[in-house]
Parts: sequence; structure tokens; C-alpha cells
Amino acid sequence: MDSNQSRRSLAVPERSILDACGETPLPEMGLIEQVWETDPIPQADVAERASRALQSLPFDDVPAGGEVALGVGSRGIANLPGIVAGAVDGVDELGYEPFVFPAMGSHGGATAEGQREMLAELGVSESSVGCEIRSSMEVTEVGRTADRDVPVVADANAVAADAIVPINRIKPHTDFDGTVESGLSKMLVIGMGKQRGAKIAHDWAVDWSLRDMIPEITDRLLAELPVAGGVAILEDQHDDTTRIEAIPPEGFLDREAELLETAYDIMPTLPFPELDVLILDRQGKDISGQGMDTNVIGRRPFAIQEPEPDSPDVKRIYTRGLTETTHGNAMGMGSADFVHEDLLEEIEMPTTLINALTASTTRGVRLPPAVETDRAGLVAALSTIGVVDPTTVRVLRAADTMHLHRLYASRALVDEARDRDDLRVLEDPSPIRFESGDFAAPSPHEKSGVENPEQD
Repeated sequence: MDSNQSRRSLAVPERSILDACGETPLPEMGLIEQVWETDPIPQADVAERASRALQSLPFDDVPAGGEVALGVGSRGIANLPGIVAGAVDGVDELGYEPFVFPAMGSHGGATAEGQREMLAELGVSESSVGCEIRSSMEVTEVGRTADRDVPVVADANAVAADAIVPINRIKPHTDFDGTVESGLSKMLVIGMGKQRGAKIAHDWAVDWSLRDMIPEITDRLLAELPVAGGVAILEDQHDDTTRIEAIPPEGFLDREAELLETAYDIMPTLPFPELDVLILDRQGKDISGQGMDTNVIGRRPFAIQEPEPDSPDVKRIYTRGLTETTHGNAMGMGSADFVHEDLLEEIEMPTTLINALTASTTRGVRLPPAVETDRAGLVAALSTIGVVDPTTVRVLRAADTMHLHRLYASRALVDEARDRDDLRVLEDPSPIRFESGDFAAPSPHEKSGVENPEQD
């Protein structure tokens, strides 16, 4: 028996689920759309904006022809190749020699080649951005923290450069709340620290929260290394680039904190505070560090000493698979109550466990009960929340926690959407169609050719 057959055998057959749950009425589902006002940067202008931003940073101490290390991570950032290429052009125009280094902690299986491959999957290659990529897991200890004597390490290639510039999106973090969360400072501390630095940070986070650790270690790195500043990216609810801004070293933490507040305001969220069942077509590291954004699903079950978000309240989560770009990393699957057997087949457990060990979040990779089909997954979820009335049950299906523009919604939610200005009904509810037990309808963000019945 091969590994996929072995994994598939863990999935409970649909017939067994239906027999155990009995008659479980399924709701009709319609299609709704969130109405957002956004102001994205035109894609054709992204590279130039990034170039101008980088050139505004202080490079006074960099010698002519000096090397500038550009840190790039593993998240699914919109227009990332164009932003990095623009930054490379900016360095070239200033008369310096740019190179890119992966600043992604333990991702890519904690190997140099794995991290290079992850960058390539995101469209960042030597040919696409126009400079050398130096990928190594070697780090250099550059100091220790004052009170706890924690070693502070950084990518050896970056340390040897004449200037360092991290390039990253600023957004709410999945594991903690703080003045700075996911962004430039975290990239310096954890991403640039490679596997060793990420492991150190998450080990110490058990007793010394990340909200306090990241600013202190960032200050130490800024003092010890030639960080010329960072290029900060903000994305709107459609995950389009809405701001590219350079932050000089002297305002690093303060300005990042201000941008984080803006990021919270414009992040995509579920449009309902209470759900009975949330169906996610996929999860992955390119969607969120925890596979499913904990700020979106309202669950943070693996974070140590960190409270869960107040909202939303989701009774059951059913996850159908992994993204291709996550390369089998199923970090965060422990947040789901049920998963499709397809997710089992896609998991690369060594990659997943290395990430979990590094982040000290092993509960996040606990395997939920797996089911053979979507019908089985939905029935299992509905049958465990009490008596179900298909006209009032609150079920939502999304592509993932990043793509929340269009959503399949049960009749109760569609009726609610009709009375809200921030939601638009695109298709009236109709019975769920299955093909061999799986959803026949495409992922909601791929749904095209719909008409708005409210405008007929």
C-alpha cells in the first residue's frame, strides 16, 4: 500500500457518516458579494513605486558599489515579483549591488534549496527580479538581549552586506496581538533569523511573549546591523497592493505600528459575526502563517499565552484541501473540525512538523477527522451543532481566509444580506449540487458570469 492509499484509508466513508448522523437536512445556498471601497495601485505602477520608495531610504554609509541585501519572505503577497524587481532597480540606480536573500525562518523545509524554490513559486527568481539570490540557512550571532541574554542571530549573507532592506507586507498576526505584528520587524527577527532564529524566538515566546520580544530584538538588530530601513506593503480587502512605503531605521517600530492599525481597518473579514458552519476550500502558508487566518476564523487554539479573537464565533470549520504553493505544509489544520481526504493526500508531514516545531505550535498540526466527500463533511459538521433547520442555519463557504469577496451563503445569511449596504446578493439560494459526493459548484472566488437578481 502506497502512502496516499494509507492516508486515504484514514478518511471515514460517506456512507458511514450518513448512517451515523441520520437524516440531516442541508440548506440551500446562494452567492453573495462583499462591497468594498478600495484604491489599489495600478499594477503597471507597482515596480516604479517600489523603486522610488527604496531610493528614499538613507544609504549614506554604504560605499560606492556596496552590496544591498533585500529580504524577501514566503507569504502570498500581491505583485511581489514587481515590487522586488522595482526595489532591485532602485538599488541599481543608486549605484549599489543588490542581492535577494530568503527571509522566511524555517519555511521551505528549513533548507537553502527549499527556500529558493519557495521564492520561485512566488515568482521571485534571478531572472524575474534581475539580481542574484543568495539562499543559505547559515546564521551569524550579532548580539544578545539585555535582560534575558537571548542570542540574536541573522542570515549570514545579510550580515556581510553593506546594507539590509526587508521587503514585507504589514498585516495582523495570527498568533498574537501587539504594537507590531506581521511585517518588517517580524521579518528581521524571525524571517532573517532563519530556522535557528525562528526557533529561538518561538521557544522564548512561551515565557516572553512575541508582542514584547519582537520590538526588543528589532531594536538590537537595528543597532548591530546596517539596516537601511524597510519597504512596507499594505494590501486592501481584495488583496491588491494599496500602499508601498519606505520606513527609515529611526522610525521603524513607530511607523510600522501606525501602518498596522491601517492594515486592521482594511483586512478582509467574514461579514457575519456568528456562523454555524464555515467551509474553506483551501488553506496554506501562502494564505496565512497558520494556514487559516486566525483573525478571520476567530480561533487561536495553538497560541501560547495569547487570547483568542472576540469575533467571529464559528461553531464548525470544514477544510477541503491545501493550496499548491504551500508545498504540503498543513500548518494550522488543527483549527478545522473536519477535513476532506484530499487534504490528507496533499500533506508533507516533514515540512509541516518542522514548521510546527520551529513555531512551538504542535497542536496546530493535529489531524482533524477526515471524511471521504464534501457531503460527508457538511453533514458531519451540521449534525454536531444541535437541531438543524435548513432555513435558519448559518453556513458560509469561502475559497480561503484571504479571498472573501464572493461567498456561498445559506438562505438565512442571504436574507440578512438583502438588508445590508455592505453586501450584495448575486444568486438566490438553490439546492446544493454534488458530483460523486463533492461540491459541483466551483470555488466562490472563481464563480463568473453571475447576475445580480436584486437588479433585475
